[in-house]
Amino acid sequence: MQDEREAVIVKCLVEAFSELMDADPDAFRTKFRKMAADPFAFYRGSACVFYADVVNREDRWADERTSRVWIQGDLHAENFGTYMDGAGKLIFDVNDFDEAFVGHFTWDLQRFAASVALMCWQKALSDEVIGDLITTFVSAYLDQVRWFLQTDDDSTFALNLDTATGAVLSALQEARLSTRPEMLERMTHVDESDRRFRESSGVRRLGKAEYKKVKAAFEAYQDTIPKSKRFREVAYDVKDLVGRTGFGIGSAGLPSYNVLIEGFNQALDNDIVLSMKQGNVAAPSRVVDDEEVHNYFKHHGHRTAVSQRALQAHSDPLLGYTEIDGTGFVVAELSPYEADLDWTELTEPDELTEVIEQLGRAVAKVHCVGDADSDQDLVKFQTEEAIDDVIADRDDEFVDDIVTFGLEYAATVREDHRHFVEAFRGGRIHGVSSA
Repeated sequence: MQDEREAVIVKCLVEAFSELMDADPDAFRTKFRKMAADPFAFYRGSACVFYADVVNREDRWADERTSRVWIQGDLHAENFGTYMDGAGKLIFDVNDFDEAFVGHFTWDLQRFAASVALMCWQKALSDEVIGDLITTFVSAYLDQVRWFLQTDDDSTFALNLDTATGAVLSALQEARLSTRPEMLERMTHVDESDRRFRESSGVRRLGKAEYKKVKAAFEAYQDTIPKSKRFREVAYDVKDLVGRTGFGIGSAGLPSYNVLIEGFNQALDNDIVLSMKQGNVAAPSRVVDDEEVHNYFKHHGHRTAVSQRALQAHSDPLLGYTEIDGTGFVVAELSPYEADLDWTELTEPDELTEVIEQLGRAVAKVHCVGDADSDQDLVKFQTEEAIDDVIADRDDEFVDDIVTFGLEYAATVREDHRHFVEAFRGGRIHGVSSA
C-alpha cells in the first residue's frame, strides 16, 4: 500500500521527469537503480523533491533581494571539481550549472548542508561532528561574502594551485597532470588524414538528416559566444559529430552530442571536443513563482549558459547555446583538465573540515562574483551586500538554522530513500518499470 510520503515522492519524480521517461525509459531505469544504491545517491537525483519541500518552509533569511539571487540549484558535495577558466588558470569550484536559476540563496546552503549530513552519516560520523562540519562550511561562506564587500575586484579570489590546501590542492595537481592529447587519444583516433571520434560504448553515428540538423545548430551556437571570448585562432570547423548516451544520475534521458572541431592550429593534438547537451528543466524553476525570471530565458540551454556566466568569474570561452527542433541545448568544451574530489579517501573530521571550509568559500564566490562578460541583467544588485544586510549581526542564528536543517533534512532523505526503493521495486513509479 502506498503511504502519503511515498505518494509525494513519486508525484514529484513523475512530474519532473515524465517527458524524459517516455522518451527513454531505459535511461531512467538505470538512473533509478543508481539512486536506489544509498540515500546520498537518491538525494543527488531527486532535487525536485527537495524543492517541493523547502518552498513550503518559512525562510526568515529571504527578503526582496536574497530570494532573487543566482544560485547553483543542485549544490551537493559531488558538484565541485577542477576546471581551466577562461583566463587559463586551473580553478577548483562549483562545476555543474545544469540546475542553476534565480532563487533563495539559502537553498544552495541548505542543500549542501543536507548532503554533508548524508555523506558523513554514511561515514559513521556523529551528529555532533556533522554539525561542526556544517558550521565550518557556513562560517567560511559568511567570511568570504564579507571579504567580497571589502574588495573592488571580486575575481581576485579563487581556489587555485597557490591558495588551495589538502584534498582540494591534490585535485588541482591531478588536473594539472592531464593533457589534451591524452583526452583526445581516449575519445578519438586518427584515420588516414584527420581525427575522428572512436566507435565506443555510448557513441552513436548520426544519419544524414540528423547530422545536417545538428551541424546547423552548431553553426547557430557560434553566434551566442560573446565577442570578447571568441577565439580568433579557432575556425570552429567541424571535423566529426556523434550522438552520446549513458549519462550519470543527473542527466539521464537528455539527448546529447559531441562535436570535434579544429583547434588553435592544424596540429592534430590541438583539436577541441565540445558537448552539445539538451538543457533540462532546472529544479528550482518548478517552485519559483516569478514571471520576470521565467520569461528572461529563451529556453533551458540559454538559461544554463547565462547562469554559468553569471556564476563564474571567468567562464568557459566556448560556452554558448543553440536549438534543435525548438528545444534548447547548452554547448561547452569537454575539458581535459577536470578532476573531482575523492570523498571516499576523506574519512576523518580534520580532513573533512579542511575541505569543507574551502567549499564554503567557493560557494560564496559563485554567489557573489559575476562574469564581467555576462550577458545577464536580471539580478542588478550586489549579492554580498544583500546577504550581509539580511544577516547583519545574527551569524550564530543563521549558522544554527542551516545546521538544524542539514541534520533534520538528511534524516528525512534517509526515510525518503526507503520509500523510493519500495515504490520502484513495487512498480509504483509510473512510466518506468523496475524489471
